[in-house]
Amino acid sequence: MINFKLIYKVLGSLLFIEATMLLCCIVMSFYYKEDDSLAFIVSLILTVMMAIGLKYLGREAENSMGRRDAYLLVTLTWVIFSVFGAFPFIISGYLTSYTNAFFETMSGFTTTGASILDDIEALPHALIFWRSMLQWIGGLGIVFFTIAILPSLVGGSVRVFSAEATGPIKSKLHPRLSTTAKSIWVIYLIITVGCGVCFYIAGMDLFDCLNYALTVSATGGFAPHNDSTAYFHSVAIDYITIVFMFLAGVNFTMMYMALFRGKIKDMVKDTELRFYFTIVVMATAGIIFFMVRDLNYNFMDSLRYALFEVVSLITTTGVFNADAGQWPHITWIILCVCMFFGACAGSTSGGFKCIRGLMLFKIVKNEFSRIIHPRAILPVKVKGGNVPYQSQVTLLVFLCIYIVLTLFAFLVLACMGIDNTNAFTIALSCSSNVGPAFGSQIGPTSSWNMLPDAAKWICSILMLMGRLEFFSVLVLFTPAFWKEN
Repeated sequence: MINFKLIYKVLGSLLFIEATMLLCCIVMSFYYKEDDSLAFIVSLILTVMMAIGLKYLGREAENSMGRRDAYLLVTLTWVIFSVFGAFPFIISGYLTSYTNAFFETMSGFTTTGASILDDIEALPHALIFWRSMLQWIGGLGIVFFTIAILPSLVGGSVRVFSAEATGPIKSKLHPRLSTTAKSIWVIYLIITVGCGVCFYIAGMDLFDCLNYALTVSATGGFAPHNDSTAYFHSVAIDYITIVFMFLAGVNFTMMYMALFRGKIKDMVKDTELRFYFTIVVMATAGIIFFMVRDLNYNFMDSLRYALFEVVSLITTTGVFNADAGQWPHITWIILCVCMFFGACAGSTSGGFKCIRGLMLFKIVKNEFSRIIHPRAILPVKVKGGNVPYQSQVTLLVFLCIYIVLTLFAFLVLACMGIDNTNAFTIALSCSSNVGPAFGSQIGPTSSWNMLPDAAKWICSILMLMGRLEFFSVLVLFTPAFWKEN
């Protein structure tokens, strides 16, 4: 039996977190004396009213959360946060369609970074900051953030963590999950602050530093300028962005162990990190070759542009310093491979994850060996341990779901009149929470505003599924989930 009272109670508590975020934007709006103050005040009132109502419905709830409760809670949290997060856009009048407002908000929370805004710089400062905050909170997870700061609000937090965390292996630093959450958020804060300080030293103003630091550390991609980081025409800013995008794509648990417990050797030897680094090097080298050969770029410019785009797409950040839509089409294929794989599990990036790619390659390798030696016992070893058979099955199921849903979205978008290249890359971008697309209608530097409303809702759903790695959402649509026993 699903404990609806507890779900109402926790959702109400979580909405107070969103209300606090809105309050920060109200302060910024008053500081800049712009016209979005009323929109944030109304949004705050509506959010607080809903929070109080849900808390009332959840009064006297038993603080015992089952597995099904956790899956339902996590999915509802992301949907409800997006519903209320869209209010500032629509009430302020800067977006006139709720479909667009919801799409922008869902893209923010899931750190996809796809935007329907044709002119971002026309927004007031507080709305721009709101977009950045959405991505930063969504980077490690809305509920995971709550577990770190207010663990008593979320009963059964281990199950909730499993439902929201990414990757096939959920690492814990401490027996108490709240302590693990605090440790991981410390790394997140270090990356965010470090990124902002480096941007400031490189010449950004404080507002830009704040926004770019929030979105780069979250591997989100929303930027306060239409030209993203290309706006600055700065080699230093490009390389700073590359470094912090790459770091945000590394397993945060492993970084904590290396930084605070001195286990640097373990980090260097980590097979997933090596796999991640290898993909970046190979993809960058391939794109450099085609840029030098076909576009006559010099080596240093090719290195900067290629490395930037590769790291941006493999970490599913989506910021850009050049228009990759003008590059040879073979480079699009390389970048799509990066979009598919994503970075490391336990980071803020989306995608299939390098750890799963590594496991998949080892399973395939074992199958070839088994053809020659049918009776051989061939374990799949990752990070020094054997991967259980059930985890291998789950991996293959996840891959099938990932491919089937991406292809289904591609077919639906193509039927809506979107060209095939755009339709496929949009579907892949949403499934992997990347942001950019390639094609004649929507390029890597273009907004997604020209999509039909139906396509935007499909993309929003796919972004949510991709962020929660499909299972947490799809399990809600199985008949067994709603049966009492």
